Amino acid sequence: MHVLGIETSCDETGIAIYTDNGLLTHQLYSQATTHAAYGGVVPELASRDHIRKLAPMVRTMLAEQNLGAAQIDGIAYTAGPGLAGALLVGAAFARSLAWAWNKPAIGVHHMEGHLLAPLLEAEAPDFPFIALLVSGGHTQLMQVADIGRYTLLGESVDDAAGEAFDKTAKLLGLGYPGGPALAELATRGDPHRFRFPRPMTDRPGLDMSFSGLKTAAVTTWRSQPEDLSPEADAQLRADIARAFEDAVVDTLWIKCCRALQQTNCKRLVLSGGVSANQRLRQAVTGYMASRGGQAFYPRPEFCTDNGAMIAHAGWHRLSAGEHTPLHFPVRPRWPMEELVPGSA
Repeated sequence: MHVLGIETSCDETGIAIYTDNGLLTHQLYSQATTHAAYGGVVPELASRDHIRKLAPMVRTMLAEQNLGAAQIDGIAYTAGPGLAGALLVGAAFARSLAWAWNKPAIGVHHMEGHLLAPLLEAEAPDFPFIALLVSGGHTQLMQVADIGRYTLLGESVDDAAGEAFDKTAKLLGLGYPGGPALAELATRGDPHRFRFPRPMTDRPGLDMSFSGLKTAAVTTWRSQPEDLSPEADAQLRADIARAFEDAVVDTLWIKCCRALQQTNCKRLVLSGGVSANQRLRQAVTGYMASRGGQAFYPRPEFCTDNGAMIAHAGWHRLSAGEHTPLHFPVRPRWPMEELVPGSA
């Protein structure tokens, strides 16, 4: 079975084809340059760019693989969560193809795509496992028994970790997207100059909070002299970035440790854009090795939004006999707990 996957939840247009033998091909177009001038994603511009790019990308990919409608057995598209307009572009396009080609289609949960992305790798985790989904819009700890069998253990009660990264990066004068830029700046920071709080780690539970770390960064920034030399100013920014990153990483892995101990699980999956952070990966990998467990991650290109994860998740759902009716509602907000079991 060949499944065409379409991802348009935010500012990346991703497409892919997943087959019974694994991932066949994928392509990604990023709108980062477009939105950088505004310091963040402009929803209307994102939707328009998806409209311009989606059809030519699919046409080119099918031609490169020498595939036509007859060889495509199903279509998967991101139905939520995400930006409503961007989701509608992908859903309308996918449903139109499904109707024209007389193929089944399935609306995929964006975060389920991220959660299952490590299964695209050669060394994939077995079920069950604990998953930390950490992206620009979501930070969640999930207990994963099987496809569609997810239990929410904890989540951020305010800003997601990725959102806090971007907002703090903006404070420090870094470009969009801010998370990778802040992580790069942090490599030049002094880890001992500032120490920010590790929110909600001094109390029981697996919920998280990151908005206070933005406040700590702002307070530290504003408390410094205004007449710093360019060299001192650059070092101040790097030191704040390092303190912020260390606090986020510590908070995340402390919560992961608690989740693993609470469930007695030996496998941990990290997915989402922030899972590409090297300091976070080092902390988690070291901890898992110390307790005889394993940590799993998607390759860096599959940490951010992409079509491969949607095609893959859709393949599992379509293989289980699921499909979405001809109408195509999208869900900008969509709790993962509402998903039903699929097929591994």
